[in-house]
Amino acid sequence: MTRPVARVLSLLELLQAGGTRTVAELADRLGVDERTVRRYVDHLLDLDVPVESVRGRYGGYRLAAGYRMPPLMLSDDEALAVLLGLVAGRRAGLLTSTGAASETAAAKIRRVLPERLGRRLDAVLASLDFTSAPGEFTAPASAVLLTIADAVRGHWPVSIRYTAADGRRGERTLHPYGLVAHSGRWYVTGVDPALRADRTFRLDRIAAARTLPGSFTPPDDLDPAERVLTGLATAPYRHEVTLSIRGTAEQIHARLPASVAVVTNSPAGEGDSDTWSRVELRVERLDWLPAVLASLDRPFVIERPDELRDLVAAFAERLMQSARRHV
Repeated sequence: MTRPVARVLSLLELLQAGGTRTVAELADRLGVDERTVRRYVDHLLDLDVPVESVRGRYGGYRLAAGYRMPPLMLSDDEALAVLLGLVAGRRAGLLTSTGAASETAAAKIRRVLPERLGRRLDAVLASLDFTSAPGEFTAPASAVLLTIADAVRGHWPVSIRYTAADGRRGERTLHPYGLVAHSGRWYVTGVDPALRADRTFRLDRIAAARTLPGSFTPPDDLDPAERVLTGLATAPYRHEVTLSIRGTAEQIHARLPASVAVVTNSPAGEGDSDTWSRVELRVERLDWLPAVLASLDRPFVIERPDELRDLVAAFAERLMQSARRHV
């Protein structure tokens, strides 16, 4: 009797999802009886697909660990998700320095897709545009990313070879707490055990990383993303700006994100529409701030620097002149 190939392939797809599947579960998903499932498994074994039988109360079938299974079988939605993820990751700068890998992976997926689906995906990619240019960021090395990710998961110290923004090179030891992707860059945040100081490093400035003996215990209630954003907002820059703005942190961060501004609400009035918040920024340039403060449309007081007061006044004068101008 000819076996229904479509159901055999469906069985293979279920097993590729990972884990052990019971015979009853497979029979239910395929719409057949358990005896038929066993016949389908025999057919896969005849094709040299390493299906393992697991005995016991929760036994069933699974694929052998580490087995890489051709052919690639993706639904329309899955194929679109994979290709868009590869394209978006490359354009956003969140792939590793082996950038060609994303292109070759996309090409392999494209080759095995049915012609109809391939044409539709080509239409999506051809009509898709991005607001940031490709190649805008330097991507980290794959080996660096993978080594640090393992260290984060295993709570292992790492030694990194790092080049600072001023070009100085050195070797650092870090207890890595987490990896964070922000605005097209990868960051690792953790603690320098020798200095007992919080540190955040850009992965694209790390030339090499290796794990060290031993382990560490990360702090409770750790939020690596918040640590990175706070670190970026408090990094040393040319100008230190302090403002008082009437509004909550949420309202202020709508125009001044957490990676730029540290906002402290008044404890007595937090959440109140009359709350005055203290806002601190460190920036290289001040010329963009007057327009942002105007867009907040909230009362504010400039505590420092005086240079910002002059820029805001000049910006307000230009707005007044434009408002009074007639064609």
